[in-house]
Amino acid sequence: MSHSERRLVILGVAASDSHAVANHLIAHALRGLGFEVENLGTCTPVEEFAEACERHPEAEAVIIGSLNGHVHEDLRDLPAAREAGRITCPVIVGGNLSVGSRKDPKDLERLYALGVDRILRDPEQLLSALDELRASRTAERQRLLVAS
Repeated sequence: MSHSERRLVILGVAASDSHAVANHLIAHALRGLGFEVENLGTCTPVEEFAEACERHPEAEAVIIGSLNGHVHEDLRDLPAAREAGRITCPVIVGGNLSVGSRKDPKDLERLYALGVDRILRDPEQLLSALDELRASRTAERQRLLVAS
């Protein structure tokens, strides 16, 4: 991957979650695919994701994992960070996104309402999601250039 093709993502685990194994495996896999990964690690509040986005405005996505099921509460500050322009790239969330074995589709709706752009059920979906989001952002930039 050339410097002009540089792909940087910001990765972390939701604020109340200390599960580290999947985080490290995803970081390792992405690096193996040529991505630069700013890995914020576990127990990462929205504020730290926002600060990383401010340090890396070129980041193509924020990727947040959660295994304890409390991601809705952990992302309660995401709408304010998005509105303030502190997190402008797409936000991808994956893992166990609700407490208990019964999954309610409303849990996903709540995440989208908080400002999450993509919800992944399987880490195998991550690369294609990143590619799709990148293509969509590139097309939008081109559309804006043509319109101006």
